Amino acid sequence: MVESPTGHRGSTPHSSIRSISTPRMEEPLLLVQRSDLLLVKEETECHQTNSTSPLEIYLSSAERNVGEKKMPRIVVKAGSRPPWVGLAAAVWVELSAGNAYNFPLYSAALKSVMGYDQQQITLLGVANDIGENVGLLPGIACNKFPPWAILLVGLLLCLLGYGVIWLAVSQTISTLPYWLEDAGDFEMSEVDELFLALIVATNSNAWLGTAVLVTNMRNFPFTRGTVAGILKGYVGISAAVYTVLYSMVLKDSATRLLLFLALGLPVICVVMMYFIRVCTPASGEDSSVHGHFVFTQTASVLLAIYVTVISITSDLVSLSDAVSYILVAIMVIFLMSPLAIPIKMTLFPSISKRTIPPAGSSDNLVQEEGDSTQTDPLLTPSSSATILGNFYENESDDVSDVETLLAMGEGAVKEKRRPRRGEDFKLREAFIKADFWLLWFVYFLGAGAGVTVLNNLAQIGVALGADDTTILLCLFSFCNFAGRLGSGAVSEHFVRSKTIPRTVWITCTHVIMVFTFLLYASALNGTLYAATALLGVCYGIIYSLVVPTVSELFGLKHFGIIYNFMLLGNPVGALLFSGLLAGYVYDAEAAKQGSSTCLGAECFRLTFLILAGVCGVGTILSIILTIRIRPVYQMLYSGGSFRLRQASDH
Repeated sequence: MVESPTGHRGSTPHSSIRSISTPRMEEPLLLVQRSDLLLVKEETECHQTNSTSPLEIYLSSAERNVGEKKMPRIVVKAGSRPPWVGLAAAVWVELSAGNAYNFPLYSAALKSVMGYDQQQITLLGVANDIGENVGLLPGIACNKFPPWAILLVGLLLCLLGYGVIWLAVSQTISTLPYWLEDAGDFEMSEVDELFLALIVATNSNAWLGTAVLVTNMRNFPFTRGTVAGILKGYVGISAAVYTVLYSMVLKDSATRLLLFLALGLPVICVVMMYFIRVCTPASGEDSSVHGHFVFTQTASVLLAIYVTVISITSDLVSLSDAVSYILVAIMVIFLMSPLAIPIKMTLFPSISKRTIPPAGSSDNLVQEEGDSTQTDPLLTPSSSATILGNFYENESDDVSDVETLLAMGEGAVKEKRRPRRGEDFKLREAFIKADFWLLWFVYFLGAGAGVTVLNNLAQIGVALGADDTTILLCLFSFCNFAGRLGSGAVSEHFVRSKTIPRTVWITCTHVIMVFTFLLYASALNGTLYAATALLGVCYGIIYSLVVPTVSELFGLKHFGIIYNFMLLGNPVGALLFSGLLAGYVYDAEAAKQGSSTCLGAECFRLTFLILAGVCGVGTILSIILTIRIRPVYQMLYSGGSFRLRQASDH
């Protein structure tokens, strides 16, 4: 489609000609590329050093010149080790970003100290979800600021929000007013308002998670599903990690837990801040890369099994302080295990052989890693000509991004066409796509139903006769982790080998959730733990798969804000299904029993039946979405890797 430069440096300013054929023209459009825009000394030098090709440098220059705004420039770390160091550090940040899962651990203390009823606690759970998932600001900021700046905002929100909640629960200051009790007393400017404080505290999750997720998706662009599964998996297992700390180190003290969240998590983020940085993208086809991912996934699975076992053991057997601290130290070693990859790469460096990827593969466009740093934008545009390849729909009859970009650089065209699925979308451009809203509603229905159970898990356990709701939470956390990690690996395998869209697995998940909620509603003996395990897996699958799906359909350039808009489905679902539905039904049944605590299957039965119907609707929408985007995935992953559409197709 695009001819390579001739390599001659003649006296004319237009020394190389590129031919671009467009479907709207009988004759190919000839564009002149000026040698002064190539920004290279000699093409032969470029080939000898295996560095960026003239086309890539030209496109990078053209995009910077014709783009709406210049991207911020930071130091991009080159080399094979930095992406893996960043991934190891991201594990700790993602654990910190899972602090919202602690709400069931201190909600009982909030209820008793503040004197709230169940509906008020449920609405505070909605505040917990709003703060965790409203990430539009970090989504915008990640395109303008380096990762350390995004992390800094997150740790400050964590310090401020949980600090205020700790002051309230520990009764260090006077009781905080609940803003729904008297709307006239509510002032948005006061940080001592508990509802607002909880939003601020959990909004740190959005900043921390966005910083590491966007950065690592850029650092590992060819293994998005695997990376998303690993990172989201650690968020999922964070609840079990916090449960171990809560029971074995903090001695079941809600005030100590809140103090740790307010002070300990910011310290962790400060330590890891330096290592979360943009690096030269890692190749996804290298066998050593696959081995590294397998090691990381295995380590995370062992961690999940370990924390689940010791959490249950600590509830069944009384352990001494010394034994408890040793067990926690072993857990910390498991958390540090991903760091073994860059250590191994340092101690036993391997000489990588440069292979030639298949024709049309986007792997041709990855720069060879060097030993020094280089300057590049924070989020290098992910157009098809730079990293991922340009993809088209079957019905597309417009020119490609490469063609349009070259033409714009020479002034041949004035207006760029709208992007196609698989290319880079802005949020406003994604808004007018039916697939965007189908995916949003599929996520909203599934995640909203799942978070309803999570927010009320302690009360569900008590109502259905569970002896220890901590074990219930730990079980949900482990299965949530398994769903996130497993769905990333499984979907990555089938999308590459069979071009099966990731939404197929979301459809299956909705079907299983229908069965799970009916199992909850039946309240049969022994079904509580089975239903909780199933729901944990399903919730993890939906939460994890939406990450690579968004990036594949709408690109990586504005992935941060588009993905965070998708996450709004979680708090919206929590407000409707948890705050309004579950809280109202629970309090109505409790009033019939003449108590503030409801016991029996009727406390949540109506809620479970409605949620089963909600997931049924989600199944239908997910099937429609899968049918619509199947051709897109066939083009994205033809041949098992991102492919460029052949020129003959135009």
